[in-house]
Amino acid sequence: MDARDHSRHDFLKAVGFVVLALAGLCRLSAAETPQTRPNILFVMSDDHAAHVLSCYGSKINKTLNLDRLAKEGMRFNNCFCTNSICGPSRAVILTGKYSHLNGVVVNLSRNGRNEFDGRQQTFPKLLQQAGYQTALIGKWHLGGSPTGFDYYNILPGQGSYHDPVMIEKGAERRKHEGYVTDIITDQSLKWLKTRNKDRPFLLMCHHKAPHGPWKPDQKHAGMYEGFDIPEPETLDDDYATRCDAIRNQMLGMKNFRQRHLKGNFPKWLVGQALKKWTYQQYIKRYLRCVASLDDNVSRLLEYLDQSGLAENTIVVYTSDQGFFLGDHGLYDKRFMYEESLRMPLLVRYPKEVRPGSVNDEMVLNLDFAETFLDYAGVAMPADMQGRSFRPILRGRTPEDWRTSMYYSFFEVAYGVPAHCGLRTGCHKLIHFYSIGAWELYDLQKDPKELKNVFADPTYQDVVKQLKLEMSVLQKKYGESEKFRCGKPTSPIIPLKMKTLGLE
Repeated sequence: MDARDHSRHDFLKAVGFVVLALAGLCRLSAAETPQTRPNILFVMSDDHAAHVLSCYGSKINKTLNLDRLAKEGMRFNNCFCTNSICGPSRAVILTGKYSHLNGVVVNLSRNGRNEFDGRQQTFPKLLQQAGYQTALIGKWHLGGSPTGFDYYNILPGQGSYHDPVMIEKGAERRKHEGYVTDIITDQSLKWLKTRNKDRPFLLMCHHKAPHGPWKPDQKHAGMYEGFDIPEPETLDDDYATRCDAIRNQMLGMKNFRQRHLKGNFPKWLVGQALKKWTYQQYIKRYLRCVASLDDNVSRLLEYLDQSGLAENTIVVYTSDQGFFLGDHGLYDKRFMYEESLRMPLLVRYPKEVRPGSVNDEMVLNLDFAETFLDYAGVAMPADMQGRSFRPILRGRTPEDWRTSMYYSFFEVAYGVPAHCGLRTGCHKLIHFYSIGAWELYDLQKDPKELKNVFADPTYQDVVKQLKLEMSVLQKKYGESEKFRCGKPTSPIIPLKMKTLGLE
């Protein structure tokens, strides 16, 4: 071997060492650095009204840990649901489709009717196919077994506040001792700590709280004792200008007392005094459950900080819909009025979301699936009906972003008739089609929705415009008059295989 060959040999040998060293360095980096695609931690409560988060201006309680998300991320002031009831909202979130297309138009019944068809396309399935590790822990409330999840541990039905039974994927039902909000967080943290660290994750942490019957844990059981919670301005709404829909409902303070207190109240109280006493019983129970929820959100955020995951994890906090907290004299949800329609939505993602930002654009639970797919780099299926709000999170609202939203409520229960409606930035039109009645509210002049102006001659041009816009959206989303005027409490109309994307 001459000198030239020796030089070539030494050069190739040196190159080989460099290549091996770089390969080892790459393997080390891949193991030690976060995934380039963001993790997604989706925390959803049940029936948590936005107006009892202090970051939304609550005057009756403090939610310091949820406020942290608002301080470190974006607070959406106008996030709305398309159908204000638990099961249907969850199905909309999973599929990115309105209720009449995903098949869950009303809540799951005790005999298993209205069960979510798990064969259809969902965003967890699409993320799973794209390499994400997926998990669902807590409330499911859609019947059957969740699909599209590598792991799940769910409450059967509504679940219990104390010592709940949970159903774990591939295991027997098991009773867990303790408080449900703590246990769901415990199980979520356990999964986070034992997951496959080489894959990005989607964790859907679904809390039962603060859904009724509002049973607090021992830590918070004595909160608010000894003083009264301020009453909402509309507790004594007289419904003077409204149609019969709200007059015939069974969701007032009297109904709460009969259903949840079972006649256990001071017999000397009558009239307004009894109403005020009932409100205090209701709101204190509700807020105690919220306090535990707030504490447990802190536990999840602390884990992300300690494990180095916070920077590359999108944290979302929301609820499946809003809730009436004595507003208009009501408890529960269902009606299209603001307190029920509006969802809290807080999003933190340090890489893209400016801390402390606030947004007033109209986003829907219909948009969640598309947004998560966008962040994961997964193409949005053409049959999804929402839109990614990632540009909004980046601080750049698209010029063609929606200026109105369509709502459709099918269930007939507690005296609340089926209805649909349109909300713009200025007005809300509601059609209680099952009783042939309409309501219109001027949200700028009447943000508390106390005066129905549908019959007011000065609003007739507005009525025409809103009716036209509502018909446009009904056509856009494929909801026919025939479907809306059918029997919404009957078994779900079988979905065609094409609709499910299974042909």
